Amino acid sequence: MSPIVTVQTAVTAFADWIEPTDAELDAIEQEMPAILADVDLLDAQIVALDRTSTELDTRRIRRAHRRALVARRDLANRATGVTLPGGAA
Repeated sequence: MSPIVTVQTAVTAFADWIEPTDAELDAIEQEMPAILADVDLLDAQIVALDRTSTELDTRRIRRAHRRALVARRDLANRATGVTLPGGAA
């Protein structure tokens, strides 16, 4: 007995409408500093997980956390100046 499978997902997985739009790519580009700062924070936390934490690890995590907060603050401040069409006056 051979199984019956649909190929619709394989066919639609490469459809043009699945690609990100220019607006979505611009939004990702604007968020990239915050994303990279979060990745650095996670890297510092992961390094400290598998061994006894040293003063250097603590400082590295604290600096990475500070950079992540600054990146998020800058992103939030940049987003507050943006107005979307169709909103209430």
